[in-house]
Amino acid sequence: MDLDEAKEIAVGYLDAMERRDLDAAQAFVGDAPQITFPGGRNFTDISQIVRNSGGRYNTIRKSISRRDAWQDDDKTVVLVSGTLYGEWPDGTAFDGIRFVDRFEIVNRRIVRQEVWNDSGERLLAMQREAAE
Repeated sequence: MDLDEAKEIAVGYLDAMERRDLDAAQAFVGDAPQITFPGGRNFTDISQIVRNSGGRYNTIRKSISRRDAWQDDDKTVVLVSGTLYGEWPDGTAFDGIRFVDRFEIVNRRIVRQEVWNDSGERLLAMQREAAE
């Protein structure tokens, strides 16, 4: 697989998920993708991600700063990183939260996604500040 095409697949999927266009997002993933979010939350269906994120944010967007890709045996690996911005459930804006998404792509479909971000750390810091 061409590495630029693999990056386009990963970013296209992220864009569709951000818009909550699950039909478009589904076109990028395999039949039973393995998706892991912070805290060890595991999903095999993208609709589970949307249901699980309800109440965590009013809105969330990604500002992508880097895309890397490489071939690893029978799969192409894509790493997308940058920062998150949006609005917490109470209406407070946030930005500058680091994220990294790692994708494994086989036959032009995402079969694994691993997500890391600092939103939990940001929430803990906000709770400490409010308690002071």
